[in-house]
Amino acid sequence: MKNSRRGLPPDLVVGAYTVIEPGVRIGRGCRLGHHVVLHRGTVLGNDVRIEDFAVVGRRPIRSSRSQATSPQPPGPAVIDSGTMVGSHTVIYAGARLEKGCLVGDGAVIREGCTIGKESIVGCRVTVENNCRVGGRCKLETGAYLCAFSQVEDDCFLAPCAVTTNDNTLGAPGPKVLAGARLEQGARIGAGAVILPGRTLREHAAVGAGAVVTQNVPAGQLHVGCPARYLRDYFPGAAQKK
Repeated sequence: MKNSRRGLPPDLVVGAYTVIEPGVRIGRGCRLGHHVVLHRGTVLGNDVRIEDFAVVGRRPIRSSRSQATSPQPPGPAVIDSGTMVGSHTVIYAGARLEKGCLVGDGAVIREGCTIGKESIVGCRVTVENNCRVGGRCKLETGAYLCAFSQVEDDCFLAPCAVTTNDNTLGAPGPKVLAGARLEQGARIGAGAVILPGRTLREHAAVGAGAVVTQNVPAGQLHVGCPARYLRDYFPGAAQKK
């Protein structure tokens, strides 16, 4: 460990070559693997486990052409009690993982994001900046949640599901970026693509490989390219326009 253990909990387990910068706060019962980096200001609750080569509290870098990254410095990264963070994961400053989350190997969680209680962010998942993920959600391997997306409780993104937020396909000039919105219990199948600003209402579902160009009403299953109604998926959901 680069610095001394002064001010750190006596029961902290620290691997080789781990760096804990000044101003980091660590709760009881935490375990840090080898080559972990905790940047200045990071806060860990009790019983947090962080695996080898993970980086927590990294400051974002911003290009002069960046449109989704704020020029204002973010606050500290906060990881609440009982959360586990996989190897080679990067959690940016300004992100918060609430109690009991699991983050798989190689995931990236950007600044301004909140991951709700007991949610799972799978291996190599990317959660871009300023996203809100509710409690008990599952984002499976390789899923991509674009900036400014909102995901309510109990939602599911299958492997390689993709959300988008730019109707101009990155063309230059002013634009309004609009991420996806998933209401409670919404589900996205493997490899499906959600176009910018679209909403999946409560307990709506999108089949594997679908391309969602319109909002999906509550309780319906939509499939295909472009996605169309197939059948009721969750009949108990209140139908919404």
